[in-house]
Amino acid sequence: MTRTLNPRLLLAGLLLLALGVLVLGREQRPSLLRPDLRLHAYVANTGNGTLSVVDVPSLSVVNTLEVGPRPSGLRAHPTRDEIWGVSTHGGYVWVVDARQGRVTGRIPVGDGAFALDFSPDGQRAFVAASRTGTVTVIDCESKQAIRTASIGKEPWLARVTPDGRTLLVPQRAAHQLILLDAESLATLDSVSVAQGPEHVLVLPDGSKAFVSASGAGQVSVVDLRQRTLLANLPLGSPAASFMLKPDGGELFVSTPDRNSLTILNTWTDEVTETVMAGDRPGSGTMAIGAPYMLYLSDQASGQVRPFVCDLRRLLPPIQVGRSPGASLLTPDEELLLVVNEESDDLAVVRVRAQSLLTLIPVGPSPRGLALKLFTAR
Repeated sequence: MTRTLNPRLLLAGLLLLALGVLVLGREQRPSLLRPDLRLHAYVANTGNGTLSVVDVPSLSVVNTLEVGPRPSGLRAHPTRDEIWGVSTHGGYVWVVDARQGRVTGRIPVGDGAFALDFSPDGQRAFVAASRTGTVTVIDCESKQAIRTASIGKEPWLARVTPDGRTLLVPQRAAHQLILLDAESLATLDSVSVAQGPEHVLVLPDGSKAFVSASGAGQVSVVDLRQRTLLANLPLGSPAASFMLKPDGGELFVSTPDRNSLTILNTWTDEVTETVMAGDRPGSGTMAIGAPYMLYLSDQASGQVRPFVCDLRRLLPPIQVGRSPGASLLTPDEELLLVVNEESDDLAVVRVRAQSLLTLIPVGPSPRGLALKLFTAR
């Protein structure tokens, strides 16, 4: 006797199949809020001086641009649809128009620039050149250098305070933090810090700066209102990366040589805890939504190690590739992008599932990473 299919069961099965396909599709690639939006990741390839442009929704490289030897310091412009970076060996800042997909500016700034920073309103960019001993101010609209000052003694980078009025420049050879007027580049003051200052993090209220001292294995805390040194906090080895908790109360400092993560209280200026964090934790990125999660790139193991900040607990590691470095979360915090410096690819991690989605080949020896969400016109 032949049985006929129950139409209701058949319909239910088809609906479940369609729902499964829909869910799987959403898991595989991120959704954009509107069809006219674009989300691109930009990867600086130090091996050949190029910039790989990755379309995040399609998980594919859509463009490769020549930006110059040893690109670094990638930053998404805060108000313009542009990506900025420096050519450390070329001695200039380069600018990429995100919508046009081409280089629209090269601005000479001197030899040995590693990073740049923007004023809060996005009208100015600031660059220190360590080998030429200069600091340069760039007008972002005209893409022209409008002022340069010579300060000597190996300025490592320039960081602008949240009010846009002051530049903080660590002088690595002189063991000082120089304070400059952001408009005129006149020297306002200098504060002696621990040996070999490099990276600078400023609290959102502009009250303090935290300066990594690679030569001393310390972090110097500077009161920016009184312009005085508050403390030199011990790390035991050089810091690789600063990661500030969104509420500003704790600063997480990775120390690869000690395989650890040191936690600083930014209100009391003291080390509160040191946590073992893998084989060689380096750079990391912080999720801004609670619970606060920190994603640490472990270069030695080829993994990303999620760390629950409030619980002080490491979650199971995520295998991503060889020598993971710079990382960023997409704006919806659904995907984590990680540059793999030795396997020459970009890892895409599902945050909810804590698992690797795919690897996207980019250029040789990728280092820097930036993200830009913009409207296609």
